[in-house]
Amino acid sequence: MNIKRFKTVFASLAGLAAVGVLTPLAQASAEQQIQLYHRLPETKAMAVKDLVERFNAQAKGVKVVLSEAGWRDGSPHMLILEGDDEESFVAGKPRYKPLHALMKDAKVPLQTLRPPAMMTRTPVDAKGQLLALPVGLSTPVLFLNRDALRKAGVNPDTAPVATWFELQETLGRLADAGHSCPYTVAEPGRVMVENLSAWHNEPVAAARGKTVAPSFNGMFQVKHVAMMASWARARYLHVFDHRSEAEQRFAAGDCAVIAAPSESWVDFRRSGKVDVAVSRLPYHEDFPGAPQNTVADGPALWAAAGKKPDEYKAVARFIAFWLQPENQVAWQRQTGYLPLNRAGILASRSELLGDDLDNVRVAVEQLTNKPATADSGAQPVVERERVRRILDEELAGVWADSKAAKEALDNAVARASVGN
Repeated sequence: MNIKRFKTVFASLAGLAAVGVLTPLAQASAEQQIQLYHRLPETKAMAVKDLVERFNAQAKGVKVVLSEAGWRDGSPHMLILEGDDEESFVAGKPRYKPLHALMKDAKVPLQTLRPPAMMTRTPVDAKGQLLALPVGLSTPVLFLNRDALRKAGVNPDTAPVATWFELQETLGRLADAGHSCPYTVAEPGRVMVENLSAWHNEPVAAARGKTVAPSFNGMFQVKHVAMMASWARARYLHVFDHRSEAEQRFAAGDCAVIAAPSESWVDFRRSGKVDVAVSRLPYHEDFPGAPQNTVADGPALWAAAGKKPDEYKAVARFIAFWLQPENQVAWQRQTGYLPLNRAGILASRSELLGDDLDNVRVAVEQLTNKPATADSGAQPVVERERVRRILDEELAGVWADSKAAKEALDNAVARASVGN
């Protein structure tokens, strides 16, 4: 092509663009892409994908794309993190832009509840402001296999499971009816120590000088673990090596009752193998004031530091979209996670949803049963993944009948205190 003809073709293309024929190309080049990274399990990943697609369908000039690269090997704008990965991300120099500051700078209202005292403290600063959006909160609750209860002669709608002694009697009836696994627990340390301590307003940490150290080997914790040890010896309680195995056993109908995160409701119902009911965690009647409140924990959405103002504005738009009531209900129904603001709580109570969000209702009732206290609020000293692993390792000796409850908890406190 000679120069003269090239100029003619270029002029023709320019004319087409001016009248709108090339608008799609122009829009594509001007479209701003915002990357979102997560490693949520498959069912939750589908909910993220659906949310992103709904946002992109109505957004103009912005597109959220899912990223395979995390903060260690890439630079996504948003990251949904939990556990060890989240702890590493927030350690050291700031790798994130605080959510409350991001939304303020973007002039987009952050319509969330004030972070409650019973919520994990990682995404909250010293002033109670959100550093990240806690998109995956859940709290342990009790799930029951209705069919197994009926076979044991127990009405699943009025099953006596409000206290631990009532639950023990119910498990006895299940065992007498031939059930080989009356009860299991998905995360022993999280349920038996972290949450049941809060549920009974018992401390799990103590001030030692200027630091706060683990102290979850008190009378309450020892008493409950000892009771669970007696259940294990009686074959009422079966503890498996991993949370996933315990949940799979319940979902398959092998175990009749399980203490597991409230989010698990969705997976249990999706399996279609058991008719599931949900109830609050039992409590011990001989502890005055019980039950108090449990603790909420889970993955959070972080915004990476070092991005441009217009990119943060796009992030703010996506977060505001996520917080809309209809999107929150869709998120809760697909993931089992808890509401993020009052609008989401009110929407989840709609009778139009039937029993779709029974887990959310029970979890919210549990979390807000009474105002959180200094002892029943979330305690970072116990929330850390390392401490939870230590607890489960030491408690494994109790289930194997090789350690007494007090020995296991004393060992866990000693190991968890190293490095505090």
